[in-house]
Amino acid sequence: MIAALVFVLAQAGAGSWSSGRPRECGDATEHGGNVWERAKSPELRRYCDLVASASSKLAGIAAMAEGALASATEADRVLPGRAAPRVLEGRALAALGRYGEALQALSEGRSRDSRALDDAPALLAFARALARTGHTEAAGDAYRALLPRATALSTADRVSSEIEAALVAMAGGAGKLDEAAGALREALREAQDDSQAVAVLALALALDRRGDPDEARALLLERGRGDPRDAIASTRAKALLAVVPSETHALAALALEPVDPAGARDEWQRVLDDGPHSVWASHARAHLAALDARHAPPRAGR
Repeated sequence: MIAALVFVLAQAGAGSWSSGRPRECGDATEHGGNVWERAKSPELRRYCDLVASASSKLAGIAAMAEGALASATEADRVLPGRAAPRVLEGRALAALGRYGEALQALSEGRSRDSRALDDAPALLAFARALARTGHTEAAGDAYRALLPRATALSTADRVSSEIEAALVAMAGGAGKLDEAAGALREALREAQDDSQAVAVLALALALDRRGDPDEARALLLERGRGDPRDAIASTRAKALLAVVPSETHALAALALEPVDPAGARDEWQRVLDDGPHSVWASHARAHLAALDARHAPPRAGR
């Protein structure tokens, strides 16, 4: 079912959902009849007010997500069976870190209205919920559908979506590396906070895996700052890496190689300990072997 939902998302065109407003609450310029219906129907008026309230709270600070969830839940009670409340519930649940519940709510909203996830913030919440519940391939499809619409997001969310999309793409293997590198280059155009460090480390890793180690080293030399383990330990970095947490050690390992070979070796070993049969295990083994060869003690008598 999830794969089918993502397939339809990729094919969907823009509609009234692109504004985040459900059709039943359209304004006089595009759905004048709905305005009159709201005037006649106290339930519809109340429903639309609650939907607007939830949307407004989700556009504000993260601390308002609980209030948004309450408004969306009440809207679903007032006028059952509509897509908007379930989508807003899903967005609020994702903001609260309840990704399993978020995925269920967003999927149900999409089943109620085929265009319910056309809205970029809803699609971002869906992609994150998929990634953080282990549906990596479907998450990749969702991020791929999201990125052309990411201009509708805030700068911070747009940068996040590009970095997360790249990390998820890399999990798909060598065939996704160009896609990942492209998304990370876009992220670096606007990244300002700790997300910039993650984008630099991730792009270097993608380039190295793609067979461009010299470009990867040059990028780290030019834009890498400090100990990469500190960079990926920040709250912002942890949130970005949560879509593919298995990449955390690989990001640190590659950046540590020129300055702390022992630390790099430890990080590459952790990559293998966490996923000895992962798609990038051979890449980690190759780096371990190269480190061992470069730093092996000299043979006696030489």
